[in-house]
Amino acid sequence: MDLEFLMVPGAPPPPPTAPYSHAVRAGDFLFVTGQLPAHPGTGQLVAGGITEQTHQVMRNLQSVLRGAGTDLDRVAFSRVYLVNFADYAAMNAVYQSYFAPGRLPARTCVGVTGLALGALVEIDLVVRP
Repeated sequence: MDLEFLMVPGAPPPPPTAPYSHAVRAGDFLFVTGQLPAHPGTGQLVAGGITEQTHQVMRNLQSVLRGAGTDLDRVAFSRVYLVNFADYAAMNAVYQSYFAPGRLPARTCVGVTGLALGALVEIDLVVRP
């Protein structure tokens, strides 16, 4: 199986300390690197709390998916990394708003002690484009 390593113009660039591709196409699947709530133009975290950060993460994921020729409708699985489970309901409200009713991907949500750049949330995806 051939692998295609994708870097998507317009998606937040990897920081110098984190070498990765935005996504890797492997056979019938696309594995999307976890996106942080970084502004694509500056690479800096967006201002605000979990609501603003989750929106930015989802916009960053959409950008990567568009660059790979697909969209959120094709997500099979997502993994959410959450620093504070007190933010769970607010994150869920934003996350769910990006998917059509009845089309929610399988998901795992993991509590973590910290994320890069001091982010509150990070999300990665497995997609069948």
